Amino acid sequence: MKKKLAIIGAGIAGLTLANFIKKNSDHEFMVYEKEESLSLDEGYGIQLSTNSIKILNKIDFNKISKENMFHPNTLDFYDIKNKKICDLSLSKFNTNETKYTTLQRSTLIEYLKQDIYTQHCRFGKKIKEVSELKEKILIKFDDNTNDLVDYVIVADGIFSSTRSFFEKKKNTPKFKRAVAVRVILKSKSELNINEQNISLLMGGNTHIVLYPINKKKELNMVCIIRSKKYDPDNTKSLVEKVVLKQNPSLKNLFDNDIKSWPLYFTPKFLPSTNKKVFYIGDAFNGFLPTMAQGAGQSIESAYEIFTLLQKDKLDKNNTYFEERSKRAKIVRKRSNFNLIAFHFSSSPVQKIRNIFLKFLVKRKTFIQGYLGKVYKN
Repeated sequence: MKKKLAIIGAGIAGLTLANFIKKNSDHEFMVYEKEESLSLDEGYGIQLSTNSIKILNKIDFNKISKENMFHPNTLDFYDIKNKKICDLSLSKFNTNETKYTTLQRSTLIEYLKQDIYTQHCRFGKKIKEVSELKEKILIKFDDNTNDLVDYVIVADGIFSSTRSFFEKKKNTPKFKRAVAVRVILKSKSELNINEQNISLLMGGNTHIVLYPINKKKELNMVCIIRSKKYDPDNTKSLVEKVVLKQNPSLKNLFDNDIKSWPLYFTPKFLPSTNKKVFYIGDAFNGFLPTMAQGAGQSIESAYEIFTLLQKDKLDKNNTYFEERSKRAKIVRKRSNFNLIAFHFSSSPVQKIRNIFLKFLVKRKTFIQGYLGKVYKN
């Protein structure tokens, strides 16, 4: 039966769902975004493992220009002094059609908006009021427009403002006492790393990830630093105090225009109290970046909603929440563990960790159990 949907939020999750509906169904939909335009200047990188690439290929992502992405085959582990510990093959999860992929977020957004931007996106839309009318949901916006829909799909991020219109229980994101610093390196870094691979440097209370994002040899660099508070005006001093103190030769990584933000996570998995309302992407659960699954889980959750919609089972038996929670718990558990393991501050503990790493990356059962459950096809 034909349905009408309002998708709140024009990020990766919302646009992925919009593409599936547009290309594979006759359902009606509109994407509502509170900002005045799509942000395409966010050039930072994202990683997409095979689970999300397989989904995106169903909406022809495999036709995107190969110059605008990269397929690293290996994850190299280093200590903070840039001494290599071991490496892990990512290609074992690849197929001819689905490969571990890195690219700029703006590249993915640009692709996802192509077929829906003109007719199916409305900007500057802030919700003023919601109500139920004849088993449908009436959404009123602050510009005095409205929409009457069968379903509301909330995809407006970890600090979702839409959730407050439907839920009495708050699920306020919590600060993880960590800060992320990001920069795009336009030129070859002076580190002794293989720039074809993903490089992970682990130090006391910090770790750095570098990876290529296109064929232009540009690298995305993200540094996570433990910190009891977030002070954007003192990011440089935090880097010097924690990172450069351990390895001064890393200074060149932070010489460019760096951007920083505090890391938040969603404390609980809470089901929607309205069977017509569903949360996807970070609005369902905000992940730490230490498993590189934020974008991937946004894509997965959008596809799960679409699949249930096609089967006319979207509002039956709370299936979506149960299955999404199972997946999110797996990713969250590993993300939290990685944050701890990457940041050991004791030198003896770091050495023990490194010995275990060398052992574990050679064990197929561990790799399949730890990564395989996330990178499932």
